[in-house]
Amino acid sequence: MKYVEFPERTSWRELFVRPKTASSATEEQVLRILNDVAQRGDVAVAELTSQIDKVNLDSIRVSTAEIEAARAQIKPELKLAIKIASENIRKFHKFVICPEDSMETMPGIRVWRKSVPIESVGLYIPGGTAPLFSTVLMLAIPASIAGCKRIILCTPPDKNGNINPAILYAASECGVTEIYKIGGAQAIAAMRYGTQTISPVYKIFGPGNSWVTMAKQLIAKDGFPIDMPAGPSELAVFADERVNPAFVAADLLSQCEHGADSQVVLVSTSKKVIEDVRAQIEFQLSGLLRNEFATKSLENSLAILVQTAEQGIELLNEYAPEHLILACDRAELLSTRVVNAGSVFIGEWSPESAGDYATGTNHTLPTSGNAKGWSGVSVDSFVKKITFQKLTREGLSQIARTVEVMAEAEGLLAHRNAVSIRMKQQ
Repeated sequence: MKYVEFPERTSWRELFVRPKTASSATEEQVLRILNDVAQRGDVAVAELTSQIDKVNLDSIRVSTAEIEAARAQIKPELKLAIKIASENIRKFHKFVICPEDSMETMPGIRVWRKSVPIESVGLYIPGGTAPLFSTVLMLAIPASIAGCKRIILCTPPDKNGNINPAILYAASECGVTEIYKIGGAQAIAAMRYGTQTISPVYKIFGPGNSWVTMAKQLIAKDGFPIDMPAGPSELAVFADERVNPAFVAADLLSQCEHGADSQVVLVSTSKKVIEDVRAQIEFQLSGLLRNEFATKSLENSLAILVQTAEQGIELLNEYAPEHLILACDRAELLSTRVVNAGSVFIGEWSPESAGDYATGTNHTLPTSGNAKGWSGVSVDSFVKKITFQKLTREGLSQIARTVEVMAEAEGLLAHRNAVSIRMKQQ
């Protein structure tokens, strides 16, 4: 980890540059994949799956028999874990749904808003070195609560043409209606444009590697809705002298093991805490199965010494991390000052991995500083908000002159006339 001592405010933005994840060459290649799938559909998908995943498939759609076989492979302990996590996710997302009612802005003018489910949504689930079946729960459960009629899932097959059993089990438990063996940018293209086998969806969700991320960015640039701009995983921790260095090191490494392009940031008011945490990182690193990823990730990461806790929070608001742990004194009070973060974990008994799996909050969160303007996935992500208004003659008369004056000022006389003609009607 790079060590920085008392950085000047003017250097904060430059300090927090994220690791680069894609080149212009990658963009060109991804664009070719998108265009190829859009034009040739299943044929392009099959060729790309053969080239990239090294497998030739008779069918890209997962069968009922494959799902049942996967269910039989899942151990009871994992089934129970998925059940508990699912229940907590369901409880949280139902809890945060806001009631919607109508109101009168003036006598005779009634207005209201209604949440309407997006009819068809696509979920991308990574299935390579870390098959993220937990992300299936995080996306499919709020989609199901929202009332989406069609929830499809794409995930890459292994070299034998199979999908990780835990992904299939989780999908079967939480409302996914179709599952396809497609990975990478070609999966995003198939969900966006449709193929002979897959009907297109109306919005795409889910994390992925740099190719998947680039594909989502390109279709979003073209006006197609996605969940959010997303990049590699990241975690920031604010720690003071009261912290257990082993806890903090474990939290930082839990994010580093996602991939070589992940990033972690440790901010502290104590140089000794930083030294102790770094020593613990070295100690714990050798015991990780994915220590090569974690080691590379640490090269992108920072340990920053600040003067005060308040300055630390200010600096972290500039960083706007995907995940933020406050492992310090007055953690809950300091959390009220957090304005830019995807999800916040308060106190030393709140590891980020708890939120990744089972607290109930969503782990699909904005990265790369996008927490300054984006929220994590929720039921709201799977609905459209449609507004309604109903006016009586009395209601229209209340605002008729207001509308006429404003329309005239904008030079939109037909807008004015749409009101005036009604007011002249006896």
